[in-house]
Amino acid sequence: MSGLFPRPRAVVAPGAVHVPEWLPPERQRELVAACREWARGPVPLRHTVLPGGGVMSVRTVCVGWHWQPYRYTRTADDVNGARVAAFPDWLAELGREALTAAYGDAWPVRTYAPDTALINFYDGAARMGMHQDKEEWSAAPVVSLSIGDTCVFRFGNTEHRGKPYTDVELASGDLFVFGGPSRHAFHGVPKVCPGTADPATGMSRGRLNVTLRETGLGGSGTDGPQRRSREFPNSIR
Repeated sequence: MSGLFPRPRAVVAPGAVHVPEWLPPERQRELVAACREWARGPVPLRHTVLPGGGVMSVRTVCVGWHWQPYRYTRTADDVNGARVAAFPDWLAELGREALTAAYGDAWPVRTYAPDTALINFYDGAARMGMHQDKEEWSAAPVVSLSIGDTCVFRFGNTEHRGKPYTDVELASGDLFVFGGPSRHAFHGVPKVCPGTADPATGMSRGRLNVTLRETGLGGSGTDGPQRRSREFPNSIR
């Protein structure tokens, strides 16, 4: 929900851009409806179990490729063995619109081809520890969309989980894109603010985070994936 004063677009770090209130309420509702459909299967929303036995507090469902720590597969072998839902063209187009909003013409937007989405649902107690997104073979930016409750998003450095980092408040409809020098920055969610969601968006409670990624894996991922490297334009800072 918009506050009394508009929040300005901000470059948080080189290649990391926050665009507040980018996704209008009607498009948020459409995305929420799609996420609810994906959460019903063929692979259901679930708490991911980490290799050491820990269980993530967020619940996740994937589209296009299934993420399991720490690799991508077409089938959810750690859940029910089913093939994940296909990645729709309209979601890729949304990703290209997001890159345009964040980077303007400094990135070759038409070449951006996201092929997976990780959809995380946070209840009031859920958190996400500091981590890097490094399973992708492509260096293309990550597009992150927030719907529902406001959260504190901690965006750090590329070397370790500690300081320096910047805490950014992400509200419903906010866009955050990170690529280039910040593509492998550590990031996490130390806090969700319950009760801040606007029911008009389709989320009366909790936070929905949709991250679009270009894996660079090509075909099935089982026949020798082809790495798709991307050079980040020097003009984006």
